[in-house]
Amino acid sequence: MLNAAILDRLLPPSRRALAAEFVRFGAVGTAGFVVDSLVLLLVLGMGAGLYGGRLISYVAAATTTFALNRAWTFRSAQRTATGAATGRQWLLFLLVNLLGFAANYGTYAVLVTHLPLAAAYPVLAVAVGALAGMGSNFFLSRRYVFRR
Repeated sequence: MLNAAILDRLLPPSRRALAAEFVRFGAVGTAGFVVDSLVLLLVLGMGAGLYGGRLISYVAAATTTFALNRAWTFRSAQRTATGAATGRQWLLFLLVNLLGFAANYGTYAVLVTHLPLAAAYPVLAVAVGALAGMGSNFFLSRRYVFRR
């Protein structure tokens, strides 16, 4: 985790909370990458293709990151008490992250289609795809899903 003293020197007070939130979002994204990769390898082993398998693994990863971001990254955001409201928030999370998904999945698809190394080791393409979608996912999630 970023040391508070480092943030104090590098950022004005108005940006420290945002930076800390982004670091937490990145840590959650790392957990999502692990889930994405493990599920992808599992479904590939069960006979899924590189593209359909990735759709399955992405939904598993998005569900994981939604739960972790809700509980940790954006914990000070507005909360609703009902399970139905949480389900609607999850759907909103998936909806507003479609831009990040397009960057993520598009990057993955290009890599596994055109680079034999990525097709042989699709986890590499998952990692590059995750980075491609991270920025938009953070700002859209912060603005529309986990509002203060």
